[in-house]
Amino acid sequence: MSTPSPAALRARTAVYAAFVLNGFFMSTWVARIPSVRDTLGLSNGGMSLLLLAFSLGSVLAMPIAGAVVLRFGRARTVFGGSVVVALGLLVVSVSVDGFGSVPPTALGLFAAGAGVASWDVAMNVEGSAVERRLDRAIMSRFHAAWSLGSVASAGVSVLLLKVGVPTWTHLCAVAVLVVLGTTVLTRSFLGEAAPATTGEQPRAGISLGQAWREPRTLLIGVLVLCMAFVEGTANDWLALGLIDGHDVSHSAGVAGFTVFVVAMTCGRLVGPVALQRLGRVPALRLSAGVAAVGVGVFVLAPNVTVAVVGALLWGLGAALGFPTGMSAAGDEETNAAVRVSVVSSVGYTAFLAGPPLVGLLADRTGVVHAVTAAAVASVVALFVAAAARPHADGVALGAGGAAAGGKLSS
Repeated sequence: MSTPSPAALRARTAVYAAFVLNGFFMSTWVARIPSVRDTLGLSNGGMSLLLLAFSLGSVLAMPIAGAVVLRFGRARTVFGGSVVVALGLLVVSVSVDGFGSVPPTALGLFAAGAGVASWDVAMNVEGSAVERRLDRAIMSRFHAAWSLGSVASAGVSVLLLKVGVPTWTHLCAVAVLVVLGTTVLTRSFLGEAAPATTGEQPRAGISLGQAWREPRTLLIGVLVLCMAFVEGTANDWLALGLIDGHDVSHSAGVAGFTVFVVAMTCGRLVGPVALQRLGRVPALRLSAGVAAVGVGVFVLAPNVTVAVVGALLWGLGAALGFPTGMSAAGDEETNAAVRVSVVSSVGYTAFLAGPPLVGLLADRTGVVHAVTAAAVASVVALFVAAAARPHADGVALGAGGAAAGGKLSS
């Protein structure tokens, strides 16, 4: 294996930083949701409608994010997305603490959702390009960096809440941080793909509409959707499942969820090793299978100890699906942006539709049994994992290559 170039190593560090910063912003907003609800005097139902503005911004921006990346480049899209996020946060800050008004707050959240969606697609496309330059499958580690950023932000938020820092101060500070951070880190991104100079004919790019009609791309989207549902169900309902199903305290329920988060982060850190030794498709199938078993153990557990073991397996199984699906969508660099955009659009609908779906099931069966839906999603992911084989027009990572079953190096 050739020695990575300094530019590729700098780009790798920059992508790690982009993921950390993205996770830091998201966790900051989540930490301030209760404060925003109380300041605006909203009920839980009213707050859920307000939060829908953020989700709508993300869902509407995802399908066009690929075209934005193609038009402006990955670095400019990440920076531009961070600027939109910052403007959204400033609007939310002024609307909540200045005017106490819901409509402009919703507008700010819509903008922040659109900005973070564009940022998300662009940094995943850049991460896929870095994988190709390094000949290493490390997308799962980029997503682990997102988790670490969110954990760091949660810790900072707890401290700021304890000392009484106002919501507007906290959000404005993070707005400045994300803009300054992306200004610096995007300078180390890789250059955009150039036409071939080795006698090859440059590959023609496909349109966004064509990408939406590609069976492989859509199946990868289904894979990402299923695994996002597996992850999102745990985020929203695992702690409540422990509290309601095993009669534990609130803190114990959160501790059980923490086991899931730690297990998923560790799984993403060591994921490249599994990808190297097993190959992309077998690793994805193993990951989905472990997730299904983990959810099953959690649901059928006779006591809280066994349920926590299930949460651990659930986290390990949820680790690889989402990031590896993104990596598979970006196999072929010329069309990586539009394909990642399509896969993101399909996959992120799980975060929008998942909570109400599980909530409806929970009303009928109880939370602990409702999360069985995550096991069903894992089984579907297991069957569609074959779509993630390296693209025929792409450059397979690692020595195994597509001919050897798509093995990827760590």
